Amino acid sequence: MGCGSCSTGGGCAPSGCKSNGSCLTGGCGKMEVQDWLSNLDMPSNYKPFQVIEVKFKGARKEFFLNNDNIYLEIGELVAVEGPTGGYDIGHVSLTGELVRIQMKRRKTPLDQVTRKIYRKATEQDVDKWKIAKDLEWETMHKARTLALELRLSMKISDVDYQGDKTKATFFYTAEGRVDFRELIKKMAETFRIRIEMRQIGMRQEAGRLGGIGSCGRELCCSTWLTNFKTVSTAAARYQNLSLNTLKLAGQCGKLKCCLNYELDTYLDALKDIPDRIESLQTEIGVARHQKTDIFKKLMWFAYPNTEDWIPLKVDRVKEIMAMNKKGMKPVSLKDDAVELKTAAAVEKTPDYENVVGQDSLTRMDDKNRSRSGRNHNNKGGANRNGKPGQPQGKPAQQHKPAQQSKPAPQLKAPQQVKPVQQGPKQQSAPVAKVQVEGGNTGEANGSTQPTGNRNNRNRNNRRRNKPASDKPKNE
Repeated sequence: MGCGSCSTGGGCAPSGCKSNGSCLTGGCGKMEVQDWLSNLDMPSNYKPFQVIEVKFKGARKEFFLNNDNIYLEIGELVAVEGPTGGYDIGHVSLTGELVRIQMKRRKTPLDQVTRKIYRKATEQDVDKWKIAKDLEWETMHKARTLALELRLSMKISDVDYQGDKTKATFFYTAEGRVDFRELIKKMAETFRIRIEMRQIGMRQEAGRLGGIGSCGRELCCSTWLTNFKTVSTAAARYQNLSLNTLKLAGQCGKLKCCLNYELDTYLDALKDIPDRIESLQTEIGVARHQKTDIFKKLMWFAYPNTEDWIPLKVDRVKEIMAMNKKGMKPVSLKDDAVELKTAAAVEKTPDYENVVGQDSLTRMDDKNRSRSGRNHNNKGGANRNGKPGQPQGKPAQQHKPAQQSKPAPQLKAPQQVKPVQQGPKQQSAPVAKVQVEGGNTGEANGSTQPTGNRNNRNRNNRRRNKPASDKPKNE
């Protein structure tokens, strides 16, 4: 259980968690374990288990004896006995009865645990440990330079200092065996510490360094994976994956460990699918096998010099194979083809409940565009047919003969014709223009209304639009 949960279910973090239980990988480190027995009351005669699990850099965990019965909690820094003398600093990762279970799982007998815990780390121990950790990056680059000078075919990937700053372990990768005796002598003279060389594989190197995989998440080997199983190209063939090394290889340069995750599921599905089938014999020709959909249990075949693939069910393929063994041939595979639903035929149903009727974010764009177009046409005083004062979509109506008896004189400007006002009964084009802008489409269409009201409106319009009432210059 990771640091994002606890026995109370409130999302609390274990003691020593710096991220307050919000780790993205579900734990503060590789294979983090939550002590689910910490809040339980033990019997009165219970004696705590004397072995403590301590975690070091690179997900290294070891067991130590707590002979002095020091009260320790998960996450505390302790000073423990080093493998070859001195002391080292590490974090307490597990205490109590869960350590006994971990030892059984790792098949570690109690007799093999000999090193012990000295004390809780003091302030001087922590300061010295931090200084040693700050030297690891610089030491690694200097060691790489020395290895290049000696022309050794090896790559030093990581350095781990001991807590007392008296020993350093160098982790390196190499294709074969490397004679680094001369390198150890030069590093001992340069760093003035004890040197230990340890060869690791490409997968272990990726697990120590960490990184982000092609899936967008942290590497499995750096978060939770501890046992590395062999991965072969057969796993990719069973899953119908392209044998492209750039896609199948991880950051370590080897085949991805995740190729084995779904392999058992594919093997179970392949039990009902015929193996090593290349073609089917029919009366119109030989159909070659093209591809197989394992979970839908469909197999595609195609005739020579044709581009159409014929999908068949696995059961029908087995029947045709049995017929071919007996010397019998079906007429054609097209008669047994499976009808596949296309993307257009499948009805798209929303995966949410439409409560307020807002299906599309652009549902108001067409309405706003049509309104703006109508306003633009009306402000111009002309419709698509070029007739002034007539709204779009309605036929023009004839005015009364009394109103059109006296034609208006023409202006000098050829672009716009404005008739002269000959009295209160004369209706001119500017009046229709003003009425259209005001939204009174009945006046623009010449609808019959009382004459007095129309004349009053014409007077008001002439007052508002003074240029319309000016006399022409040609009089």
